[in-house]
Amino acid sequence: MPSYTLIWLLAGSVLCVIELFLPSAFVEFMMGISALIVALLSLLGLGNVWLQVTTWLLLSTLLIVLSRRFLQPRRLESKLKDTVVAETLTAIPAGESGRVLYEGNSWRAECDDELLTIAPNQRVYVVRREGTTLIVMPNYLLS
Repeated sequence: MPSYTLIWLLAGSVLCVIELFLPSAFVEFMMGISALIVALLSLLGLGNVWLQVTTWLLLSTLLIVLSRRFLQPRRLESKLKDTVVAETLTAIPAGESGRVLYEGNSWRAECDDELLTIAPNQRVYVVRREGTTLIVMPNYLLS
């Protein structure tokens, strides 16, 4: 019967090499690393094959979860990810609300910067929506 250590080394190597050709966000690589760790444990005396498989499954799951949590870059949330254009119907005074024409309807709107005043008949970007109020920014500031 072949040595379980050799089987785990071969499985770990194959999984790590597969990740080079078929990238899948480190899934095969982490499974390969955990197989190599189980091979080391098998060499040190972890003889029961079911214990080895269970250890491999637990290590693989743990490494995949940790790699997704710590290795993925943090993405900065942009205020403008879903921006759309509207047009002011009335002036929007600093710190107050006004009206904008958005998708053919008149909406209550406030400027995202409470120190800015937006004139009527001006194109604005809708940054977000808070209830029935649109939060907008002037077109000229974001262009």
